[in-house]
Amino acid sequence: MTEPAAASAVRIDLPHGVKVTHRDVAANGARFHIAELGDGPLVMLLHGFPQFWWTWRHQLVALADAGYRAVAMDLRGVGGSDRTPRGYDPANLALDVTGVIRSLGEPDAALVGHDLGGYLAWTAAAMRPKLVRRLAVVSMPHPRRWRSAMLRDPRQTAASSYIWGFQRPWVPERQLTADDGALVGRLIREWSGPRLPDDEDVAAYQRAMCIPSTAHCAVEPYRWLVRSLARPDGIQFNRRMKRPVRVPTLHLHGSLDPVTRTRSAAGSGEYVEAPYRWRLFDGLGHFPHEEDPAAFSAELINWLKDPEPDR
Repeated sequence: MTEPAAASAVRIDLPHGVKVTHRDVAANGARFHIAELGDGPLVMLLHGFPQFWWTWRHQLVALADAGYRAVAMDLRGVGGSDRTPRGYDPANLALDVTGVIRSLGEPDAALVGHDLGGYLAWTAAAMRPKLVRRLAVVSMPHPRRWRSAMLRDPRQTAASSYIWGFQRPWVPERQLTADDGALVGRLIREWSGPRLPDDEDVAAYQRAMCIPSTAHCAVEPYRWLVRSLARPDGIQFNRRMKRPVRVPTLHLHGSLDPVTRTRSAAGSGEYVEAPYRWRLFDGLGHFPHEEDPAAFSAELINWLKDPEPDR
């Protein structure tokens, strides 16, 4: 895929012809692509695997209409952001996020993260609390809960079999890009609930994954998460995550999520020393923000506007 073709796969308009501002931002020694819409307090949206900023297309519009500056960034190595040879551990990826907040000239942001983006949102809130105004996490337990579930819960270990498969060299990259990214489409459909995504939306994710080097960069964070479990750097990171989150937190989860079990995610509030709200979406899978965007956006915006979110 040529550079212009790669850019056209990422810098796309929102549904119904809504124009979003695409630009690059320098932070933490790399360049990050963002899609931006609206004015007001900053809400930073972080995507998960196997996606890019496009996963937040519905929320960008809803947040902008509600009076927020909505910014969806591509994580390091994905979409329109730099594909660096290293830097895919969660501490550094979280510094990418907080660095972008600073580069945007904002004092802080409400962080909204899904899947891997949720893992990084938890991390950023613990590491750089002054830059995180509020925290909303989707389909991802607190890092310490995730580690415990992966090591002690056989059902969660089985549900996360794709992560164990990522530990092989080169094979996952080839599988993700084979047949124009067919595996990406299959994973998204299998991880969704009964409300399956549109073929056009799935095709956008497949095209983005086929941009050269993206597949490798997309699986590198998961390689670190597993390979570091018994290493000093992983043990040190786990200790750092004992630091409690001290900002209001909204935790969202789909009841039919086949990737992250509800039991694994529930209980993350023990690491939050602030108002914590748990919301389970009945009948939705791993992508509640895409499967029922209206209900998800309403829940998120009502919580953001609530001056005294409940514990």
